[in-house]
Amino acid sequence: MKLDDQPRAAATPRPAHPAGSRRIALISDHASPLAAPGSIDCGGQNVYVAHLARELALAGHLVDVFTRRDDAKQKQLVRWRENLRVVNVPAGPAHYVPKEQMLPHIPSFSRFTARFARHQPVPYDIVHANFFMSGMVARHLKQALGLPFVITFHALGRVRRLAQGTADAFPAARTRIESGLMRHADRIIAECQQDRQDMERLYGASGERIAIAPCGFDPDELWPMPRDEARAALALDPDRFTVLQLGRMVPRKGVDTVIEAVALLRAAYGIDAGLLVVGGDAQPGGRDGAELARLRALAHTLGIDGHVQFAGQQPRAALRLWYGAADVFATTPWYEPFGITPVEAMACARPVVGADVGGIKSTVVDGTTGFLVPARDPQALAARLARLQRDPPLARTMGEAGLRRAYRHYTWRTVAQQVAAVYAAVLAEARAPIALPQPQE
Repeated sequence: MKLDDQPRAAATPRPAHPAGSRRIALISDHASPLAAPGSIDCGGQNVYVAHLARELALAGHLVDVFTRRDDAKQKQLVRWRENLRVVNVPAGPAHYVPKEQMLPHIPSFSRFTARFARHQPVPYDIVHANFFMSGMVARHLKQALGLPFVITFHALGRVRRLAQGTADAFPAARTRIESGLMRHADRIIAECQQDRQDMERLYGASGERIAIAPCGFDPDELWPMPRDEARAALALDPDRFTVLQLGRMVPRKGVDTVIEAVALLRAAYGIDAGLLVVGGDAQPGGRDGAELARLRALAHTLGIDGHVQFAGQQPRAALRLWYGAADVFATTPWYEPFGITPVEAMACARPVVGADVGGIKSTVVDGTTGFLVPARDPQALAARLARLQRDPPLARTMGEAGLRRAYRHYTWRTVAQQVAAVYAAVLAEARAPIALPQPQE
């Protein structure tokens, strides 16, 4: 074994168990909490893991996040915050590997993580896997060390295959692996009701072992700001009706539908509309180059390339400006296990027009916090956007309703409390005495 492959626990002692706290291993194979969201493989799962880990650590738990090392310059162990470390696991080459090609590296990921866990002065109490390949690591830890595990899938192979068909590049073994994990996990955390229904209907998962805990937003990061102030900071037109689309630049996110809808707003409704597209690696040779080139070509073909601004990946600290500058947030993916960006837009008091799929139909209350439209339907999207443009009081009322809903249900602190309650239930079951059969008289 190379020196760099050795777990380095001895040089990084952790404090003893504080009263009432737990030692938690969060597994996130391809989505590091330290990565900047917005590029092709950095999105909602990165945000979820980062904020959940932080809130659990703030609550006094000791958290280690295990993610695959994808850069030779990364330290193996990063002390990120108090009570919170990130372990960059040497598994496969120390450079970017698409998650669709990571399955062969999971056995070495599992072995390293088990060795690391064995070297800890205080054992882990529970493992929380994120994504199906992380679930394979968690199952290995359960078999090798007896650690209970819960899993959040973030996306399901069968749902993805139904939406993307042959464009889905994951191995066919994914659905078989997911089915096995649903049987072996001590608890499954679904992100919304649709997620739970898909597991029950498509995989035969037991509803009794599925808990629901959504994704969230950070009130210290996102809150409402005056539109004019945000536009001035970004040097945007103060008067144009502006639509925002924010997220990863991959076909299934349906950014093309939003571009087509904005073209319809201009051509069919006579509205001076502009579109802000935030996300993706816009640098020459970037990983999102092909998709961004396709979207730029579409805007040019529709004659609105001068009215679409591709802003590229933006730091988290700047997102409040982009949400604040918009009149409305639009998101029309083909499928979406949860969708964090609609919640973030609601937290910034902006109405949301979203596809009636997955978690979006749980977060967006149709007619109250925004509108739901069919996926891949630019005409329906344009009609709803036009209504909001022509009725500013309605848009403002919907934004305010979304703000209230976001704070009531979707702060990361609330989400972490729900997840911690799942951990507690699993550990209580694991520690409960086994009832022995009574002797027959």
